[in-house]
Amino acid sequence: MNIDLNGRTALVTGSTQGIGHAIVIRLAEAGARVVVNGRGEERVKDAVERVRAAVPGADVLGIAADVASEDGAGTLIGELPQVDVLVNNLGIFEARPVLEIDDAEWRRYFEVNVLAGVRLTRAYLPGMIKRGWGRVLSISSDSSVVTPVEMVHYGVTKTAQLAVSRGFAKAAAGTGVTVNSVLAGPTHTGGVEDFVAGMVDEDLPWDELQRRFMREHRPQSLLQRLIEPSEIANMVAYLSSDLASATTGGALRVDGGYVDSILP
Repeated sequence: MNIDLNGRTALVTGSTQGIGHAIVIRLAEAGARVVVNGRGEERVKDAVERVRAAVPGADVLGIAADVASEDGAGTLIGELPQVDVLVNNLGIFEARPVLEIDDAEWRRYFEVNVLAGVRLTRAYLPGMIKRGWGRVLSISSDSSVVTPVEMVHYGVTKTAQLAVSRGFAKAAAGTGVTVNSVLAGPTHTGGVEDFVAGMVDEDLPWDELQRRFMREHRPQSLLQRLIEPSEIANMVAYLSSDLASATTGGALRVDGGYVDSILP
């Protein structure tokens, strides 16, 4: 199976680290011109250099902009008026008792996890439809269908993300443009390492910490380990390619069997 993205421009939001950075690298390996995005100039520059080191000869651009705000999204769109592949990866999460989450925090999570992707999809989808080809992907989570008691606000925004993605897929029906969500399971990133340590015991060695976290807090996982970001990126690369031309309006799982369902 040859995933060839030569001639395609792919934007991945929140791609200076973690899952987003792994996606940028995988798309660059497939030949895409990739655009790294983050809020800070220095972090974006550093991420661009890491992509070039991982993929010699990669065509990579960095744009620093906070796409969770209207002004930041406008800045990015002004610098990059057209893309072929949009990966709405930007997201935030934090453990918080649901009764302690105030209105401001609910709004912040909605702005970052939902509305940022809505803004960019609204900006780039018309051009994709006009050209007769495009891919829009939202990096969602198993929490979209299995609401975690310690992160209800996060889970709710990820559920909304699925509905938004399905709605945009309907808007693009019959155009050659596909819109999908990717449900990532518990994934090994720097942020998740901190989260796991806070949920279990930060003094334990990482391997034991990870096993205890999965056993005590994510026992449904059939993989019984954290997923590596590159494993999420592989699914994204496939869905970004011509090979996935008949897959749209879907929520594709890379969750290690965490969601107890026989449907994808």
